[in-house]
Amino acid sequence: MIVSRARHGARHQRGVTLVELIISIVIIAIAMTAVLNAFSLSVSKSADPLWRNKSLKLAQLYLDEILAKNYDHATPLGGTPPVSSPACGSLGSETGETRATYNDVDDYNGISDNPPVSLIGALDATYAPYTVAVTVTCDGSRVGASGNNHAKKIMVTISPPAQAPVVFSAYKGNY
Repeated sequence: MIVSRARHGARHQRGVTLVELIISIVIIAIAMTAVLNAFSLSVSKSADPLWRNKSLKLAQLYLDEILAKNYDHATPLGGTPPVSSPACGSLGSETGETRATYNDVDDYNGISDNPPVSLIGALDATYAPYTVAVTVTCDGSRVGASGNNHAKKIMVTISPPAQAPVVFSAYKGNY
C-alpha cells in the first residue's frame, strides 16, 4: 500500500490562476494597441506615394510642353542668336491665341487647369481632382543672366486632392 500511495499521492494542479490570466490579458492588450497604432499610421500614409507620383507626372508634362517653346516671339528657329532686347512687359498669351497655338514660354503665364489637360486632350480620369496653375516671370538677375529679361522662371503648381500644393520650377534662358 505504501507504493500505491506514493504513485497516487498529491496531484499537481495544472493551468493558470486568475491573476496570471488578467496580467497576460493586460500585456497582450498593450502590445496589440502599439501594433495597431503603427499599422494605422502606415495605412494612412499609403496613398502619399501615389499622389506624389501623379503630381510629378503632371508637372513633367506641363514643363516639357512649356520648355519646348521659344523663349520669346522674336527668338529665331534653333534659339540662336539670342534676342538682343527680349520683352517682359506683358507676360501671357496674345489675343486670339489658344494653348495649341502658343509659341513662347510666357504665353503659358496664368494657365489654371482643373482638370489638367495635355495638348492632345484630356488625361486619365484619375487626374480629374488635380489642379495645375502656371506662372511665368522674368527672373534673369537671380540666375546670373546679363539682364532680368534674359531668363524666365516657369513655376508649375500642382494641387493634389486634399493635399498641400506642390511647386515645380524651371528656367528658360534667352538662347
